[in-house]
Amino acid sequence: MFEDGGKNLIDPKVTRPQFPEGYLENPKSFLPWSHVERRLTEAMHYWLCTVRPNGRPHVVPKWAVYIQGKIYFDGSPETRHARNIAKNQHVVLHLESGEDVVIVEGLAKASGKPPFELAVQIAQALSKKYADRGYAPQPDQWNEGGLFEIEPRMVLAWTQFTDDPTRFILE
Repeated sequence: MFEDGGKNLIDPKVTRPQFPEGYLENPKSFLPWSHVERRLTEAMHYWLCTVRPNGRPHVVPKWAVYIQGKIYFDGSPETRHARNIAKNQHVVLHLESGEDVVIVEGLAKASGKPPFELAVQIAQALSKKYADRGYAPQPDQWNEGGLFEIEPRMVLAWTQFTDDPTRFILE
């Protein structure tokens, strides 16, 4: 089990991604969940893929934070990705690196007004990451909506594809 910020115990099932027969021979190791959490916490840019009502994908870069086992981002409920999430909660989120890969599949939703303590954590984390880019939200910013959360269900990660491809199941 891994502790996330002292609040939640996260105990993912660790497996290999499924590969075609003969595709990958004898990977050497698994990545630890702590590697994924560190990458999700430290990342500056996250790519969010949602599904349009007609089934076509939509992708957008987002600023986000990882807190208590969830990924939080904000924005107008009128954006394409927010409207997509309202119709279909299934999302994929990945980080920028193609060499230190983290791909998250999960369920997203509008958070509504978060509890004040959580709103403070989110605002502080966003400010710490993005204040030098002109973004430092206040905890009451999401009282009327505009905050979204992703609950990871499955994560793929690797640093050397032939050595450590790892799948984490969180369902």
